[in-house]
Amino acid sequence: MAPDAAPGAETAWPAPAKVNRFLHVLGRRADGYHRLQTVFQFLDRCDTVHLRVRADGIIRRGADLPGIPEADDLTLRAARALRRASGTALGADIRVTKVLPAGGGLGGGSSDAATTLVALNRLWGCGLGEDALARLGLQLGADVPVFVRGRAAWADGVGEDLQPLDPDPCWFVVLVPDCRVSTAEVFQAPELTRNSPPIRITDFLEGGGRNDCEPVVRARYAGVARALDALSAFGRPRLTGTGGCVFLACAVEAEARAVWEHCRQAGWDGFVARGLNHSPLHRQVDAEAAGEQTVS
Repeated sequence: MAPDAAPGAETAWPAPAKVNRFLHVLGRRADGYHRLQTVFQFLDRCDTVHLRVRADGIIRRGADLPGIPEADDLTLRAARALRRASGTALGADIRVTKVLPAGGGLGGGSSDAATTLVALNRLWGCGLGEDALARLGLQLGADVPVFVRGRAAWADGVGEDLQPLDPDPCWFVVLVPDCRVSTAEVFQAPELTRNSPPIRITDFLEGGGRNDCEPVVRARYAGVARALDALSAFGRPRLTGTGGCVFLACAVEAEARAVWEHCRQAGWDGFVARGLNHSPLHRQVDAEAAGEQTVS
């Protein structure tokens, strides 16, 4: 399969945020990982991954990311994993324009890695299928496969066993407390609930589910507690992932904008975003493929 971009041409690809509509911890596996149930839904708020194909096989960052050492950069790890799996001789310059906060539970790093896998698979002409890319993504993080597959999903296991789902379209008010929550700290907390009974998809669709990590994060991060309290005046807020961002789902945009305006005037950092059941990354890939078919 021929590469889709000549060396030297930079392309830009969206890396959307996600929210966990609920998150139950069912137990701990023998390998130390936790068994989870959750629903992932995307947001129309995105990082942007800029990629420039290189003919010399070198993979490097086009710009530093504050607070993210090169050794921890998931986009570089994703590109190197894809190069090993595909055997390509090409390389890439990778630059990320960050919008999503680190340690916020919005999946920014995982989404950036997935976008790198999906986009470079196309640009390098690797020809790997979705399942193969998802397996590579799982080696980078439990949330990466859902971004690779690009569909809102019901998730089991450690988050990798995915079943496409179409939650009702809604708008989200997202507050971003001034803190960075450690996922490892939350999952190691002795007080974390680890024995939630499994629920069914119908239970979630009827309004069931909660975030088992929320009491732990609320108790340990005062900023998260204040954000939850701020949104609770308007409905039932939730922590996303292990936090620290919290969100409120609203049926219509006008409601979300009104809630956000109140929070903004109270001094909160955050944003309003539309919930998406299909990733904008995959819409871009599909649109480009359709355009090529039309031309041919």
